Amino acid sequence: MLTSRPATKINTNYSLLAPLTLFVIVGTMSMKVAAVLLLCVPLIPISIVAVQKFAKKMLQKYWGTYTELGDSFLEKAPGGDVTKDTIFNNAEYTRDFLWKTYSYMYYGLPFYWDGGVQVKMNTGVFETLSDCWHSHNSWDDVNRLYYSGAYKAGDRGKFGYTNEKVWEGVRAAYIFLENVDNTPDMEESEKSRLKAEAKCIIASRYFDMFRHFGGLPIVKNSFSGTEGTYELPRGTVEETVNFMVGLLDEAAPNLPWNLDESEQANWDGRFTKAAAMGLKCKILLFAASPLFNNDQPYAGSASDEANEKHQAWYGNYSAERWTRCLAACQEFFNELGTDGYYQLVQAEGTTSGQYRAAFRKGYSSRGTTEMLLSTRVRFRDDWAWNYLFQDWNGNGGYTPTAEYMEMFDWKDGRPFDLDKTLAGDPDTMFVNPSKNFELTRDPRLYETMIVNGVQKTMNDNGNYSGNRYENWYKGTNGGDGAGESESGQFATGFANNKFYFNNERNRVTLWPYLRLAEMYLIYAEALAQNGQLDKAIDNVNVVRARVGLKGLKESDASKNWSDKQTVIDAVMKERAVELGFEETRFFDLVRYRRADIFQKPLHGLRMYRQKDGQDYNYQWQGIKQGNEGYEKSYPTHYRFEKFEIRNVARSWWTNWDSKWYLNAFPSTEINKGYGLTQNPGW
Repeated sequence: MLTSRPATKINTNYSLLAPLTLFVIVGTMSMKVAAVLLLCVPLIPISIVAVQKFAKKMLQKYWGTYTELGDSFLEKAPGGDVTKDTIFNNAEYTRDFLWKTYSYMYYGLPFYWDGGVQVKMNTGVFETLSDCWHSHNSWDDVNRLYYSGAYKAGDRGKFGYTNEKVWEGVRAAYIFLENVDNTPDMEESEKSRLKAEAKCIIASRYFDMFRHFGGLPIVKNSFSGTEGTYELPRGTVEETVNFMVGLLDEAAPNLPWNLDESEQANWDGRFTKAAAMGLKCKILLFAASPLFNNDQPYAGSASDEANEKHQAWYGNYSAERWTRCLAACQEFFNELGTDGYYQLVQAEGTTSGQYRAAFRKGYSSRGTTEMLLSTRVRFRDDWAWNYLFQDWNGNGGYTPTAEYMEMFDWKDGRPFDLDKTLAGDPDTMFVNPSKNFELTRDPRLYETMIVNGVQKTMNDNGNYSGNRYENWYKGTNGGDGAGESESGQFATGFANNKFYFNNERNRVTLWPYLRLAEMYLIYAEALAQNGQLDKAIDNVNVVRARVGLKGLKESDASKNWSDKQTVIDAVMKERAVELGFEETRFFDLVRYRRADIFQKPLHGLRMYRQKDGQDYNYQWQGIKQGNEGYEKSYPTHYRFEKFEIRNVARSWWTNWDSKWYLNAFPSTEINKGYGLTQNPGW
């Protein structure tokens, strides 16, 4: 919650010493000037005090209104004073209360400038802690806390334990559960459905915390605020997982599999049976992964309090946890086979643009058959930068790495190899100039990052228009940042394009909390971990086919596809390219304890425009005929240099500590004595 800062008070008694002192000193030189100073100087502190009093009055009014918004629905309603009893005595008010509770759901992008959860990491995005993106924003908390290695238990970090509106959402959901049965003008069937949705909200908010902290205190009621003590010891990993899964299991039978057409327009974003079952799979996948499911704790020793109590790991490895995840996935896909409705958004044709457009609709469009659950915020474009991500994405920061670019295959599915491409035909790395600048790579590459030679605008039908990007050094887009300075939006030679939509400022940007493509990949991973490798490959191939890529075996016959690790590696790569910037890659590295990747220095790719075998670094667009650098046709020849990112180094590259896998709990919460233990290493 935001709080106002008290204004500094000025002592007017001491402030009067200044004009008296000036009068004595200046009076020896000019009595006229001294008299003027004696009269006017006291007006300064008096004016300051007056302004402070006015500001304080206004701030008190503002902050009072702001901080009371969370409780105002319970306290006030049209027509008079209202209590909980009044709210839950009216079906319309009851529905509105639950819908407000949905507003506490997680949204992954920073979207507001003025503080609070909306800003995230001071406009930072923690996927820039992975190997796929790098932040060049010196002001964000990714740089300030993590790249510097300065993060400590008292810092908010990438997910604040008490300031992400988690507990507010959990309490609101419990208030609803405890009172909805009192609503007289609501059918029992609707009450059952709405209670199921409230349980899902609690489970989702717990999972948002679980992947950052591990085991959590298990809250099972709203708390009135009158309790003398709050005995809520931290639960074990197993207890926390079972609590989340239990809520979802209770909820699923009382939810419709999908929203019908009459509900889509106004109620898109509500939990369905498909979303509840899918979230269960996602939770069990995280829980079964080596972070928790391991013979050794991820940090510290087995005797550390959180480890000893199994709050930061299970305490052992069990293959049954992967089996449990697989069973949940099979249950989901069996239900999908019976009830239908959900399917990946498919391209309307076979061009790269059409494949890319289908991919875009899958992760960003409201009400598609691919989206199981999404959240969104109200779009406002005013002086306060109320949709922040669009502003800051174009001002640097979220810069894709060369390592990430290499993960995207050629458009026919063949693996891309940067070294071989540089030694062969680097000019066709992204487009083919000899074939009307045809796109040469996986269509998802162009939706995820901005690369050289692609037209700047693509509409939702996959049609391109506008000038082409100039990522080379001194080019219109690359500029100096793409060269030696290593700064700005194109600091690595690439710029982020996911959720950017070419800076379309009237687009409501959804956050894909869970979509069907991820479900196929969760299922694939669970199958692989249970030794069903061919079925795992089949599920990966479903996702690849949507963008026109051939299957894994067809694309790369050189690999041993009967090897479990080979298949798991392929699933991880597919998750990175399909779910880029959707808070997947970072957590994949965390749950598999990939210290080797967190410690690996990352790279960019400098591009130099070539002419007659020499660097010829001039802009192309906007150059008039007769000026140096002018060519009628877009440049087609380049020299590339892979370089190690140095401008903003990460302490993890040289000073990694496994404690970083999970967040630290705030010391203030631990010191309250209700049973919260600190994660190992902090």
